[in-house]
Amino acid sequence: MNQTIRNIAIIAHVDHGKTTLVDAMLRQSGTFRANEQVAERVMDSNELERERGITILAKNTAINYAGGKINIVDTPGHADFGGEVERALKMVDGVMLLVDAAEGPLPQTRYVLAKALEAKLPPIVVINKIDRPDARPQEVLNEIYDLFIDLDAHEDQLDFPVLYAVAKQGTATLDLTQPGESLEPLFETIVKTIPAATGDSHGALQILVTNLDYSDYFGRIAICRVFQGTLHAGDEVFISKRNGDLQKTKITKLFTFSGLKRIETQETAMGDIVAVAGVEGITIGETITSVENPAPLPLIVIDEPTIAIQFSVNNSPFAGREGQYVTSRNLRERLEKELLTNVSIRVEETGSPDTFKVLGRGELQLAILIEMMRREGYELMAGRPEIVTKLVDGVRMEPVEHLTIDVPEEHTGVVIEKLGPRKGEMTKMHNHGSGRVRMEFRVPSRGLIGLRSEMLTETRGTIVMNALFDGYIPYQGEIPQRPTGALIADRQGLTTTYSLNGLQERGILFLGSGVDVYEGMIVGEHSRDSDLDVNVVREKKLTNMRASSADEAIRLVPYRALNLEQAIEFIADDEMVEVTPKSLRLRKKILQANRRPKRWEKVEA
Repeated sequence: MNQTIRNIAIIAHVDHGKTTLVDAMLRQSGTFRANEQVAERVMDSNELERERGITILAKNTAINYAGGKINIVDTPGHADFGGEVERALKMVDGVMLLVDAAEGPLPQTRYVLAKALEAKLPPIVVINKIDRPDARPQEVLNEIYDLFIDLDAHEDQLDFPVLYAVAKQGTATLDLTQPGESLEPLFETIVKTIPAATGDSHGALQILVTNLDYSDYFGRIAICRVFQGTLHAGDEVFISKRNGDLQKTKITKLFTFSGLKRIETQETAMGDIVAVAGVEGITIGETITSVENPAPLPLIVIDEPTIAIQFSVNNSPFAGREGQYVTSRNLRERLEKELLTNVSIRVEETGSPDTFKVLGRGELQLAILIEMMRREGYELMAGRPEIVTKLVDGVRMEPVEHLTIDVPEEHTGVVIEKLGPRKGEMTKMHNHGSGRVRMEFRVPSRGLIGLRSEMLTETRGTIVMNALFDGYIPYQGEIPQRPTGALIADRQGLTTTYSLNGLQERGILFLGSGVDVYEGMIVGEHSRDSDLDVNVVREKKLTNMRASSADEAIRLVPYRALNLEQAIEFIADDEMVEVTPKSLRLRKKILQANRRPKRWEKVEA
């Protein structure tokens, strides 16, 4: 077992072609049989990842090349999944930075790269999509150098190899003037640049758990990196827990990776990434070490959560119609299961047994969790995202984000105007000369809630915006909420075209006719700043003078269907989103109109 092992992580922004490149590497290294049917974007195995085209979970795969083995760890490109990133980097000895030849390095890349440079990992830069008509590889390379310098890269780290690739065609080249024919240059560069895994295979056993998986057959599976020593199936070992305790256990099954498959093995190789099955209660950051000579590794530190959302049991009149799991016990068990594999999420109890406070890194991360639960058959209600503040020396501190906005020149005014009330402070503005402007702001995390949908409307969908957690600042005072009120159904029934037609000029509707509604359900956004109770189930009274066919002439304006993130961003403090496997409904916390405080009363109180 003395083949060389190289461990590499791929860093890329959402949609820069990372998963496509891994596909091509797997195909060209002969990992798949020639006649094997393989799905496209094979690394995005989760249904949600395929739909959104983003990587959410850090996953790993392995390819064999020239008698050695290359373990590839896929890192998420989105900062909300930073908890995954930090662990992924613990498993590797080098990183591959993949950048789009037209878009250049974007903020999400910056986050993961900063973590990689901090860990002193040698980088390889791959500029992808050089076949794009708007590709500008030379300028992008200069931007990458600027980014490295900006992140205080060490001089050795600045001396990185650069490859130019077209992941879709599976080609890479070291020289722009010579088109590539295969990914051979990339494989050679990895072997040359990334150091082989080192360590003493006879030393004290040190295996760090960096990821978790779950199998109905084996239970919890720990994915680990072997730092020192050799582990055999059937060995008795200590697990060094997060609280410092040592727990004795027996290793029943050991797996190593090849392609996307796990292959059972009897012993580990030095520096390899392995999967250990059947260890009860093992979690991320713990060390598997020997009984005779325990030598635990330092714990993995994970960034603090910045956003919290209240998850509660669905108590609407339509509760239990569509979901399979509706009780607080179901909700609690599902959240506890999530905590097993997701370290960057925390769950806190609230005063009520039906409500849980879930803390995460950003609203996208929590929205993805809700979406996954919804697909598994859960019903729940989600409240408005709130920020997590902390006290430092008696001063209330709130999280602040580094926001990067890329927008056409004509919309710069409206962007600056929108960020003013949200306490945004511009730190940099750069005009590319191509008609687009890149601006950077520091904005409290609160100011970003609901910002995306508003910005997309104001810039006619042309904005590209990304935010990164950037530490804490003293609390910045009030930030205005949504300026408009809601249109609220005042009774239960089916919506009719006739009643909706009368409401069209009052605001924007969220649903069409023939939809089941209940009292207190939000059916649209009011054009004024007050809430309005409306009757959306009223039918036209028919007499023998007016035939019902006159109804057919009514044409409704298309309504605005909100997806989960938009719904969570839209709601105010006294509203919730009811999430079921088939529908999303917005509602007031207090359904009866006569018990609901009016907006102005709440402000005075």
